Formats: sequence, structure tokens, C-alpha cells
Amino acid sequence: MKLRKFALSAAALTLLAVPTFAASPQKPGNWQMTIEVDMPNAPVKIPPTTFTHCVTQEDVDNPERSIPKSGRDNPNCKMSDYKIEGNKVTWTMKCEGKQPMTSEGQMTFSGDSFSGWTKVHMKDQEITSKMSGKRLGDCSK
Repeated sequence: MKLRKFALSAAALTLLAVPTFAASPQKPGNWQMTIEVDMPNAPVKIPPTTFTHCVTQEDVDNPERSIPKSGRDNPNCKMSDYKIEGNKVTWTMKCEGKQPMTSEGQMTFSGDSFSGWTKVHMKDQEITSKMSGKRLGDCSK
């Protein structure tokens, strides 16, 4: 269970940190997102996780707001190399400290949906995540 939580946290941090950078092709609204995590040599297969997340216009306009609080408060993690080219967003992230890791990812938006992937590299483990999402409509207040 601890391993699953860590893998999902790493994947979610990467997923939620990037999709709403300035000039993002993502639209504001309530988004349903699914993450499938692959951890080779894990004792159990981690089932896909689906959740909803409200992306506001302020999130789209201010990328700092879209980074999860744990990422903003962790001085050991730095997002870099994020690029927006048309409907594709790419990035890298590096964390130092007790559990150093690097990650890279890509998301491609198509209207009210997206698909993408992340790869998290740690000392002796690589975690690959596939993600997809669709806009469900406006955020509820």
C-alpha cells in the first residue's frame, strides 16, 4: 500500500504540475483524469486511478497555482524545460534530497480531452504513467 501511494503521489505531482502553464492548450473546467501506473518488479499491479480536478481560468493564467502545494513547498523539487508547442506540453522535474528523482512528461490536448505520459526515475526504480482526461463541463461552485 505504501508503494502504491508513493507511485500515485509521484505520478499525480507530475500530472497536476504541468497541464495549466501559461498559454496552455487546456481549457478551464472540471476535468476527469485517469492515471495508469506501471512499476516493474512491484509486488502487485497498481489499478488505474480516476479522479476529477477543477481547472480554473486563474490556474490557466498563472502556472504557479496549478502546482500542487507539496511541490510548491518543496524547495528540493524544480520544474524545468516546460514547453508548449501547439497542443503539446512537455516538461522535466528534478528533486534532490533524501529521495532524489527526475521525471519527464508529455501531454497532448485535443479539444476537450488529453493523453500523455510521465517517466519518474529514482535510484533503483523507474515508474511509467499513462494518463488521459476529458473535460466534463464547468466547475461546480
